[in-house]
Amino acid sequence: MGDSSTIDIMRSALTAVMTASAPPLIAGLVVGIVASIFQTVTSIQEPTLAFIPKIIAVMVALIIFGSFMASVLQEFTLEIFGRIPNIINS
Repeated sequence: MGDSSTIDIMRSALTAVMTASAPPLIAGLVVGIVASIFQTVTSIQEPTLAFIPKIIAVMVALIIFGSFMASVLQEFTLEIFGRIPNIINS
């Protein structure tokens, strides 16, 4: 196994992880920003006001995008398993 195939596998792994984790992270980010703006406008400094909506948003994103995330990770796993014969023969 050469350096180029190792780098290619790592690139594929990072792409799969970023693609799979993007939906819940973006949902949490958007809800956190909206909650922070709401807290700033209303001068409410309650920590749970930002925390609980973020948890709910991430859970909803996991429910909605769970099958997409699983398919991305499944595709990556099948790609790695398909490369095993090439790695062994190298």
